[in-house]
Amino acid sequence: MAHQKRTIRGLQDIRTIAGKPDIINEPYRAYMRITTIEMEKFRKNKERESALHRVRNIEERFKEIEAEKDELLEALGDRRSRPSPGASGEGSTDVHRGGFKFRY
Repeated sequence: MAHQKRTIRGLQDIRTIAGKPDIINEPYRAYMRITTIEMEKFRKNKERESALHRVRNIEERFKEIEAEKDELLEALGDRRSRPSPGASGEGSTDVHRGGFKFRY
């Protein structure tokens, strides 16, 4: 019979399951993972609600700005449509209703 060469194995060759937790054998790990997932879901939901609330506040402010701008433009229109004292009356009806125009 031929003599087989025996390989010497070191510590790194020993197989263990230390790096692979078995959820079936350790159900508390699964419950802990479920708990952390639920907590993350709750936090993300709070973040989403907060972001939506901020967006709603911004949209309301946009509406307030537009309303105030319309009021001011209307007041300017009334003021410009009336001839000012000492004005000849020509060109006094020039009304700018567009507001500012920005180019980006």
